[in-house]
Amino acid sequence: MNARPVYIVDGARTPFLKVRGGPGPFTPVDLAVQCGRPLLLRQPFARDAFDLVILGCVNVIADEMNPARVAALRLGMGEAMVAFTVQINCGSGMQSIDTAYRYIRDGSHDLILAGGAEALSHAPLVLRQEAVEWYAEFAQAKGAVETARAVADIRPDFLKPVFGLERGLTDPITDLNMGQTAEVLAHRFNITREAADAYAVESHHRLARAQQEGRLDDEVITAFDRDGQAYDHDDGVRPETSTEALAKLSPVFEKPYGQVTPGNASQITDGASWVVLASEAAVEEHGLTPLARIVDSAWSALDPSVMGLGPVLCATEIARRQGLSCDDIGLWELNEAFAAQVLACLAAWEDEAFCTRVLGLDAPFGRIDRDRLNVDGGAISLGHPVGTSGNRIVLHLANEMCRRGTARGIATECIGGGQGGAMLLEEVS
Repeated sequence: MNARPVYIVDGARTPFLKVRGGPGPFTPVDLAVQCGRPLLLRQPFARDAFDLVILGCVNVIADEMNPARVAALRLGMGEAMVAFTVQINCGSGMQSIDTAYRYIRDGSHDLILAGGAEALSHAPLVLRQEAVEWYAEFAQAKGAVETARAVADIRPDFLKPVFGLERGLTDPITDLNMGQTAEVLAHRFNITREAADAYAVESHHRLARAQQEGRLDDEVITAFDRDGQAYDHDDGVRPETSTEALAKLSPVFEKPYGQVTPGNASQITDGASWVVLASEAAVEEHGLTPLARIVDSAWSALDPSVMGLGPVLCATEIARRQGLSCDDIGLWELNEAFAAQVLACLAAWEDEAFCTRVLGLDAPFGRIDRDRLNVDGGAISLGHPVGTSGNRIVLHLANEMCRRGTARGIATECIGGGQGGAMLLEEVS
């Protein structure tokens, strides 16, 4: 069976809201609904015209099991709407698009809503294992004597919870947290602290400029909390930041000589994003105007200790499969988990030894100029809601390709656990 063309025809996201010490105003489903309602209202077809809803989400909260289904119902898409949630860490939002792309390409579906939602501010507090074992002993105690013995064994530290996100961002195989893997790459590719800070400053300046010029107005939909407060922009951006200011920050993960600081790492945030994917038949039936066509996608895996190089593997695989050179890609969205990680990917593509030995190329892949990469900033300036970011970078790439008239673009990201995801988009004639 011939593969059918698949189009991104619309999309929207909430502002990305920086976590500030407590649960934010929105749960993952709240966020999905906030950007989903206006998006669905502006479509020329009914909400139940979709064949499927897919949502990426990593930190699912207990009250919203299978948030895709909960969101679909709250969005009024009908009781018959099938919806499921996907999870591949930082790639979850892109995985939702990729799954939808393959369904439509292969002919089983025509119209799919694919998204990502994450409220890291609602990540749970968890008990340490010793406390769990004590609670189990206490619950099973029979009679006054056993209960008294159990009470006597309680320790004050049992009452001190652990932030679940901290454990979730630590790789269980290597016992390295994500920041430490970026430190490994900084050492391997000689990324300096000064270079990482300069990259971070540029990310903030680019996002601030995009906000001021209104280039995100059609993409970002205002969210309203239950008290009526409006959230209309990514609030982690610091347009006044400078390399001098960032140089004063101390390393977080490898003190005192590490490169990764709070200033050159992605921000912990809440946010959601949706894209509408359609077949050619659906485009014609509903009179839709595509933003871009999805041409190809790829996923890669590697040593978790260097997980930040995932984009290099999967994006190169797409380029080789499609017969494209580095210069054939007009725009890149490479999720900014850490400045050192992004810079290491760029260095790897220019490193002859790496490209020949690891990528199997005959020569370096090439240099990606900064005027083609993350042109409106990225996760360092606007944040990285883990299950959402992969969706956002695909949506923004499609919008920016339309605005610039760019023929091809690649969105790619590193994935905790040692993986990477990439997607190739093409302009629609």
